Amino acid sequence: MHLVYPAVLSALLFCTGLYGVLARRNAILVLMSVELMLNAVNLNLVAFDVWLRDTLHTGQALTLFVIAIAAAEIGIGLAIVLMVYRNRGTSDVDKLRDTAERQEPEAPAQKAEVTA
Repeated sequence: MHLVYPAVLSALLFCTGLYGVLARRNAILVLMSVELMLNAVNLNLVAFDVWLRDTLHTGQALTLFVIAIAAAEIGIGLAIVLMVYRNRGTSDVDKLRDTAERQEPEAPAQKAEVTA
C-alpha cells in the first residue's frame, strides 16, 4: 500500500477542519470541525501503523484512545453549547467572548407623590 494516498486524504481532511475552526461562527460547527481534524489524525495513525508493519499495532491502539477522548469531548462540548444557548440565546462564538452575565436595564425609580 502506498502511504501517499491516505496521507494526502488526511491532509485534506485536516485542512478542511482547520478552515472550519477558523472561519465558522457557530459553536456546533466548530466542534464538528475539531472532530474532522481528529479523524484526520486517526487516519494518519492507522496508515503509518500499516506502512511500518508494527507488530504491536501502537498506531491502532492510539487511534482507539483518540476516538474515546473525542467522544467524551463532543459530549461535554455539546452540553456546554446547549447551556450557553439556553442562557444567552445564541451559539455565535463572537458574541460569547464576554463571560460576564448581561444585566437587564433597571427601570427608573418612580417618584412617590407627596400629598399635603
